Amino acid sequence: MCGITGILHFDRRMPEEADLLSMMNRIVHRGPDDAGIWRDAGVGLGFRRLSIIDLQEGHQPLSNEDGSIWVVFNGEIYNYKQLRADLEAAGHRFRTRSDTEVIVHMYEQYGEDCVRHFRGMFGFALWDRRNGTLFGARDHFGIKPFYYFHEPDRFAFASEIKSLLALDGVKRRIDFGSLGSYLTFQYVPEPDTMFEGIRKLPPAHTIKVDLDGRVEIRRYWDPMFEPEDRPFSDIVEDIRARLKDSVVHHLVSDVRRGCFLSSGIDSTSIAALMRSIEPIKTFSVGFDGPNNETRIAAETARAIGTEHYAKVITEREFFDTLPKAVWHQDEPVADPSAIALYHVAGLAREHVTVVLSGEGADELFGGYRIYREPLALKPLSWLPGPLRSVLHRLASLLPAGVPGRNYLLRATTPLERRFLGNARIFSEDAKAELLANADLLRLGRNPWRIADQYYAKTRHLDPVSRMQYIDMNLWLPGDILMKADKMTMAHSLELRVPFLDKELFELARRIPASYRVANGTTKYALRKAMEGIVPDFILNRPKLGFPVPIRDWVKGEAGSRILEEIRGSGADEYFRMPYVEQMLNKHRNGQGDYSRPLWTVYIFSLWHQTYVAESGGKAVQHQ
Repeated sequence: MCGITGILHFDRRMPEEADLLSMMNRIVHRGPDDAGIWRDAGVGLGFRRLSIIDLQEGHQPLSNEDGSIWVVFNGEIYNYKQLRADLEAAGHRFRTRSDTEVIVHMYEQYGEDCVRHFRGMFGFALWDRRNGTLFGARDHFGIKPFYYFHEPDRFAFASEIKSLLALDGVKRRIDFGSLGSYLTFQYVPEPDTMFEGIRKLPPAHTIKVDLDGRVEIRRYWDPMFEPEDRPFSDIVEDIRARLKDSVVHHLVSDVRRGCFLSSGIDSTSIAALMRSIEPIKTFSVGFDGPNNETRIAAETARAIGTEHYAKVITEREFFDTLPKAVWHQDEPVADPSAIALYHVAGLAREHVTVVLSGEGADELFGGYRIYREPLALKPLSWLPGPLRSVLHRLASLLPAGVPGRNYLLRATTPLERRFLGNARIFSEDAKAELLANADLLRLGRNPWRIADQYYAKTRHLDPVSRMQYIDMNLWLPGDILMKADKMTMAHSLELRVPFLDKELFELARRIPASYRVANGTTKYALRKAMEGIVPDFILNRPKLGFPVPIRDWVKGEAGSRILEEIRGSGADEYFRMPYVEQMLNKHRNGQGDYSRPLWTVYIFSLWHQTYVAESGGKAVQHQ
């Protein structure tokens, strides 16, 4: 696992070594073991390395035999040994045992289509001296990041935004369209970022830039669901076999490895399969109170036979961690579980360098509770459209709190206008109350238009598959994988996610929705596949993730702290503080749960203070 950076000057002048070093030094945490720079007319590549495979010979930037192709690479190619054997049979010669060199020769062999052959997680950039082009790519699911900006005279890329901000002339301006998106989703959907002019290369996309400044971006893969009828027993057997195969591939490394372990089926499945292959260490965190998962995780560890480590996070530790976590994330992500992830990553790094986790299972196998909604609303789904419209108008006239009102409203609202993904923090009406002026609301991007591009491609699918496709393209890269990468790399820890394997997805995409959400539970097929592998007391536990007690904390001193820090961050110019205070008062008085909206405003405020307000607009470093 590593950090990559690069600069392309369209006037062909060689990038300054000091600029590349400045970019690289901002992400030392991604690669504390080694560093490298390569420069040529018009182009410079920089690299920070966390040694995982081929510890002695994996130095980057790396080239082919004649130096015509150079690459910097962040990630792992899990099928690199097979690809290498095929390439050697085709006449290619290798100098190292690293998976990085495979990328170079695959590009020689297949050109831009090389990405279609990779099984793994990656963000890489490759300079082709033969035709003067930079070719970059991001993995199928968006596990590894790739940020860039494009100006008339230059192009730059990096694994983290803070590297781009290290360059002279890169302004720290808020993209107010992205602010609107963030208030809806609790993150900024790709390809936008919270910084004006800085973009994210979306998952499963490549980018090509030449010395004339032309940029071409294309998608090479689409995680589309295509359910097909198959015997349920065959599906269960295939899940078991392919998940085991994915875990085996994800164990490839030359360093110590372990596994995160919560109280749910996802991480437990990975840990149990790992343990069937080799002795492992597992790691969990929790919080004081009834939802402390460390006790169940410890019981699970004993049942599957792992060497287990756990930590209970105090409220003070949680809040004291926030400035570091926000700095590492680059952008505001208002998911409280990110901080729990930061702590469990720190715990794991004391013992291992690579850790496996259960991210992605919910998106592939239908794990979120909201996916049960289409079944719950089915009794009214048969009604003709005009009748549903009448019923919707009648339900909207009922006073709030009347039993059945919300059910009727949702049942008579088309899926395309009721589901934006796993998080919907502020409605458009609530944004109008929150934002300080109408211009901010006007500049915000319409969240439904963001989702509509994915709904348009899934008209042929059932509602559950459509919801999963939305989450595969929005929630998964924007929230789940973003925080997973940044919070683990903050500790120089490589996170691997065996559920997000393209071979496993080829199976998952064909499972009928009735086998994903069935018998009153989610991930039904996965749960059946894990019988006999995962302890019985875990198989049907509801999903909790890292249950952070934000709701309770905000009622106490934390609520006052949040309000004070919002006021002192400089972000209060964007928000109506009386409305923020009103949310806090209602939350404390039991008039509703406003913890997540408050947290969303709070995290933006901390981000604003770190990256915009302080040090003359330069980010405050929290290494």
